[in-house]
Amino acid sequence: IPVFALAFIAYLSLRIADLYGVSLAAVGMLMTLATGLTIDGYGPVTDNAGGIAEMAHLPQIVRDRTDCLDAAGNTTAAIGKGYCIGSAALVSLALYGAFVTRLSASSSSELLGHVDLLDPLVLAGLLIGANLPLWFSALTMKSVGTAAAEMVTEVERQFKSDPTLLDPNSDSVPDYDACIRISTVASLREMIAPAALVMLSPLIAGTLFGVKAVFGLLPGALVCAVQLAVSMSNSGGAWDNCKKYIAAGLDADTELRKKDAQGRSTPVHDAAVTGDTIGDPFKDTSGPALNILMKLSAILSLVFAPYFLAINSGRGLFNIH
Repeated sequence: IPVFALAFIAYLSLRIADLYGVSLAAVGMLMTLATGLTIDGYGPVTDNAGGIAEMAHLPQIVRDRTDCLDAAGNTTAAIGKGYCIGSAALVSLALYGAFVTRLSASSSSELLGHVDLLDPLVLAGLLIGANLPLWFSALTMKSVGTAAAEMVTEVERQFKSDPTLLDPNSDSVPDYDACIRISTVASLREMIAPAALVMLSPLIAGTLFGVKAVFGLLPGALVCAVQLAVSMSNSGGAWDNCKKYIAAGLDADTELRKKDAQGRSTPVHDAAVTGDTIGDPFKDTSGPALNILMKLSAILSLVFAPYFLAINSGRGLFNIH
């Protein structure tokens, strides 16, 4: 449904007012900024409230209620991310149109004034562009796993160096700064590769193969990123809520429980925890970051359009006709 809605908006906007209509549609979706920020902020607030309740050893009923509120927050966050994805797609489409129009106005060649999907370079760029969101998502997912593994290693080291940390009556204080440092450093270090992928892809394509390769690269990345971002945002929230649903024991099926009769964790709950481990970076890292991929690649292409055109009249260093 979200993709069909976006397709209808793009079609109607282009039909009525061409690229100006697409720009207005993008601005219109961005006008929901206040609502988007509100519903996006609801989930983290309730999630933090649950963490505080658990650390403060409040009654279990408090944690149960914060979990229910957090489940609702996952749903509202998915709605807010949908607006962000839609506006990013429309902005990227408008920037792509501006890129093609700018090249058409700057060049005397009629071949640069329109996009021919049957052109070999455009088709090749389309396939490469469709691969970029998947590659980008894999890099960001791997980054989250790497940072989490470093933090687990640090926690194990502190427990081994000071076993009294496991004693609730001990006065020992964990080294929180070390964990915060790991998270901060990893968040900067691990984003170098995804950022380079987004920024260098259109530049390399335009420099080596010319503007026709960029003509295919941008829409390929846009189309794939929209599908992937919507899927990641929704599936990540669904996996998180699935784990909460099983842990709360709300289903009539006795197998959908957190623990069995012997007090051991059930396979169903273990599977839900695994799903939530994947779902968190899905909905909080890779999904939202795809909005940046869509817009930044289009902006860079538009800015560097004269540079692409200056290399063999837009045919790139390989001078492919």
